Amino acid sequence: MPVEIERKFLVANSDWKRNVNKEIVIKQGYLSSNPDRTVRVRIAGEKGIITIKGKTVNTTRTEYEYEIPLADALNLMNLCEKPLIEKTRYNVLENGNLWEVDVFEGDNKGLTVAEIELESEDQKVVLPNWAGQEVSHENKYYNACLIKHPFKNW
Repeated sequence: MPVEIERKFLVANSDWKRNVNKEIVIKQGYLSSNPDRTVRVRIAGEKGIITIKGKTVNTTRTEYEYEIPLADALNLMNLCEKPLIEKTRYNVLENGNLWEVDVFEGDNKGLTVAEIELESEDQKVVLPNWAGQEVSHENKYYNACLIKHPFKNW
């Protein structure tokens, strides 16, 4: 069974920008934002993706992700809960690890979050100086929660 093990941090400063090796504009919506299971449709650049995720336990959850035709992803966006999530994702190489820094726009403008995917929950990670408070266990930072309670309303 495919799993995702992920830790999430607020971004404390802009030092991450010096190690960006890729950026992509992402628009995503949720067909289901139930905490026990989410179904997400994403347009990442020119690629359509559908993702099904199970409930998070600690920092682990089941994840199935598939590329779909871009036209299908565009049509499915019309069925998604509103508002949609808009962000730019930056891939950042730091201390031999790949970090994904999401800079949100739209209703979540002003929020910047960094994520790192791990091989195991007990994997040791050297945190970069720009990684601030860990928010891995705070549901309000999940993208599926940001559609119901956007950052602009905090």
